[in-house]
Amino acid sequence: MSKFEIVHRRSIEQAEEFWAEAATGIEWDKPWERVLDASNAPFYRWFSGGRLNTCHNALDRHVNGGRADQVALIYDSPLTDSQRKLTYRELRDQTALFAGVLAARGITRGDRVIVYMPMIPEALVAVLACARIGAVHSVVFGGFAANELATRIDDAKPSAVISASCGIEPNRIVSYKPLLDRAIELASHIPDFCIILQRPQEHAELTPGFDIDWHDAVAAASPQDCVSLDANDPLYILYTSGTTGEPKGIVRDNGGHAVALHWTMKNIYGIAPGEVYWAASDIGWIVGHSYIMYAPLLHGNTTLLYEGKPVGTPDAGAFWRVVSEHKVAGMFTAPTALRAIKQQDPEGTLAGNYDLSALRSLFLAGERCDPATLHWAEKTLGVPVIDHWWQTETGWAIASNCIGIEPLPVKPGSTTLATPGWDVTVLDAGGSKMPTGKIGAIACKLPLPPGTLLGFWQADDRYRKSYLERFPGYYETGDAGYIDEDGYIYVMSRTDDIINVAGHRLSTGAIEEVLAAHPDVAECAVMGVADDLKGQLPVGLLVLKAGVDRNPDDIVTEVINLVRERIGPVVAFKKAVVADRLPKTRSGKILRGTMRKIADSEEYRLPATIEDPTVLTEIRQALQSIGYAGGAI
Repeated sequence: MSKFEIVHRRSIEQAEEFWAEAATGIEWDKPWERVLDASNAPFYRWFSGGRLNTCHNALDRHVNGGRADQVALIYDSPLTDSQRKLTYRELRDQTALFAGVLAARGITRGDRVIVYMPMIPEALVAVLACARIGAVHSVVFGGFAANELATRIDDAKPSAVISASCGIEPNRIVSYKPLLDRAIELASHIPDFCIILQRPQEHAELTPGFDIDWHDAVAAASPQDCVSLDANDPLYILYTSGTTGEPKGIVRDNGGHAVALHWTMKNIYGIAPGEVYWAASDIGWIVGHSYIMYAPLLHGNTTLLYEGKPVGTPDAGAFWRVVSEHKVAGMFTAPTALRAIKQQDPEGTLAGNYDLSALRSLFLAGERCDPATLHWAEKTLGVPVIDHWWQTETGWAIASNCIGIEPLPVKPGSTTLATPGWDVTVLDAGGSKMPTGKIGAIACKLPLPPGTLLGFWQADDRYRKSYLERFPGYYETGDAGYIDEDGYIYVMSRTDDIINVAGHRLSTGAIEEVLAAHPDVAECAVMGVADDLKGQLPVGLLVLKAGVDRNPDDIVTEVINLVRERIGPVVAFKKAVVADRLPKTRSGKILRGTMRKIADSEEYRLPATIEDPTVLTEIRQALQSIGYAGGAI
């Protein structure tokens, strides 16, 4: 039995002992009474009776333990042409002062605070200050539309909102204050006050008696000590990026969260304390929560906050410049970011301009990484490129190649094995286990490990119905895929993206894998559209690599033939079209469901998280050119 298999088996068969041991990496104010509390199953709780403070473990513990002068945070902003570095002592001191700002205005344990800020150091200070005094933070992506911010205000009912005058995008400034003001007008709940950080790029007009200037408040503040909290007190609420009108606020605890994230840095990512770690994401998403703000700091690493893009700030070598300049040891990004870089720099030549010798691994998550992109990254970077799988709800990886325990062979298209703590299976519609290699609904046996969601904010019944009801005893992931004979997990698509062609259940991810292998294709998407004869038919959209100067019809013919050769005629893949770009969320997920509704001429709600709504007009025109979206032009 391999080292990894021994660790994983122990995590399942001796779960309480396993996680109790992991918990010794965290400082506790009071030991737990029960490692696993199953008294209210299926709402399990970890480390019940224990007390701790997450901010203390992320900052004060390291200041006291010899890392006071180590850099805790590197801020790198090509958008403002500026950088800042904060040591653990400096970040602790700034956080303690801002916690004093909140405490002086009556914010206390259990109060909610919305953080609506760009990718700047003060955003981390605000979040950690909430954790310091036991306030529950809810980060909302900076620049989110006013009505979406309003729904989150009404659901979380915050005592305060912390924001900034503006965010910076390539070629434009996004004014936050008018969006915040409009959200408060729309909301039924009114916060007690707002704190606004004035950025040099734009000055916001503050409302006297309601808006407070960040710098003025900090100048008058006294530092606040950490408050001891119950392990199961909520640390934060994070609203998922779904398109439903009803908010879905994922609640994370303090104890299990700190234990699990601290454990993952060494065991999954193979990172040692003191090294630089970079999650190229946004603090508004779960990756930013887990691997910009919390896990690196809990583990004593230097975390990197990047205010820029993978391309265009200034070019497709932007990521490699950051890795080289800051000696990044481990990196984490989304496949869509790599595909954007690959589209602009197909041969990966820009990476050769930088010293990437410090980089040991690149991890990918957010959506499935096609093998072609994975191989491109391996060739470009010369390091292991690892696709792993997790969700906003889980907070950390369900399946991964855990290089800190034992690096395993990579199988392109697979997220490798279930991570320690996770018992993963594939079920059919009736809840029976699927045979090896057969696609079904991926589910995780309860109880889930520490650090996963407690439930939805004040909506336990919705949580139960959404995730626990269909397969009793399991957490339903909403993802579809299969497990091979070696236990490797293949996450092929969302369950809703499995299409039924004349009775054959097919994965859009498998078709996309073939399309992405074409040498001229930078990225692609496949969705199932309605068909009177076969029920559904797959339709593909292709984005070509920069510099490709061929007849698009020829490329479409070639990819159709490729699918027929590699998967078979049963797929009935006969239509594809070239587009300039694909619609995506700000976190990089391709909006396949929205495109399907456009193709089927169905009404759809503009996704709140869409990066650029104008792309949907382009997609409609592209689909019309092949006979969908209300007919051909």
